Amino acid sequence: MPLNDKLIRAAKPLEREWKLADEKGLYLLITPAGSKLWRVKFRHHGREKKLSLGAYPEISLKDARSQRDAARSILVTGVDPALERKKAKLSARLSAATSFGDVAREYIDVKMVNEDRAVATVSKAKWFLEQLAPAIGSMPITDVDPQMLLAALKRLEAKGRHETAKKCRSFASRVFRYIVATGRCNADPASLLQGALITPKARHYAAILEPSKLGELLRAIDSFAGSPVTKSALKIAPHVFVRPGELRHAEWTEFDFERSIWNLPAAKMKARRPHAVPLSRQSMAILVGLREHTGRGVYVFPSAYGGSRPMSENTLNASFRRMGFDRDEITAHGLRATASTMLNESGLWNPDAIERALAHGESNATRGAYHRGLHWDERVKMAQWWSDYLDSLEGGALSRG
Repeated sequence: MPLNDKLIRAAKPLEREWKLADEKGLYLLITPAGSKLWRVKFRHHGREKKLSLGAYPEISLKDARSQRDAARSILVTGVDPALERKKAKLSARLSAATSFGDVAREYIDVKMVNEDRAVATVSKAKWFLEQLAPAIGSMPITDVDPQMLLAALKRLEAKGRHETAKKCRSFASRVFRYIVATGRCNADPASLLQGALITPKARHYAAILEPSKLGELLRAIDSFAGSPVTKSALKIAPHVFVRPGELRHAEWTEFDFERSIWNLPAAKMKARRPHAVPLSRQSMAILVGLREHTGRGVYVFPSAYGGSRPMSENTLNASFRRMGFDRDEITAHGLRATASTMLNESGLWNPDAIERALAHGESNATRGAYHRGLHWDERVKMAQWWSDYLDSLEGGALSRG
């Protein structure tokens, strides 16, 4: 006969445990101490098993039947509901004991550092975490819901940092997808916020596109009164036009002085493919001169605060400001646009060779490999032509070709 609350309340403890049966495997276990505990009996792969549902009256008869029905639904799929309950409890304990900051740092180590992501990419991820840490860094991951995360991102937006807010949301989403994949939560709250943030206006890196203005910049660099390391970085940057992070993290072991080639490893590249830069005579002369200052260390352009770290990412742009060029005129990254524009406008070089020199990604791997081989000789000639052209502009010439 099905149970009811009157029968349950009337049940008294005996010297031994005894049971009051309900339906479909549900029963109430009455202990000698007077506890009344809900249990469900079921069979999984031929073995009889039991699932604990809690104690009466905290768990009512209605709730116990509801839990029983849910367990039977799981059992129909071939899954052991008792094992599933243990996994859920373990996951909840792990989640409650782990903060967003802890798991974000784990994600950076496991999915970025161990997978040899570019150094600049790892640094950016750590910076994104720093932006989010004051608001949600110490919170258990199970407590970070869409509203909580949105509040943190809106604080960044309120300061006018729209692009930062957008990128922090994307970073948080990657972290939560990792958390879901490792079984510590079931959803990514950041994915629900894609339309909730202000879309930042597209911003291009400021670049000099006029030969006369570029000549003015080159002369200012030549007269720059900063440290030899900073001046060397400023002088070589227009010649090699790599990304600023790639230049700052350059290591002496990457340079083949006999063949005049700079070999950048895949881990340092945005597309995570190795990249070779042919070095002109002018670039080689700058490196040879700098080797007297920093050649005993790891980095070609070490930090002023210690050779174990690379030059700060703000050094080149800050130097441009000291020389009188504002942020709307030139940036370190903008030197790539300068080279791309003027090399293309010269009409002397295959556009594919220019793209390879810029290390822009090639969507077709076979075509990309073919282009590297096909355009290397042209890139060597182009590198020397470009350096000669820069010298002519520094000397006062205005011609584009």
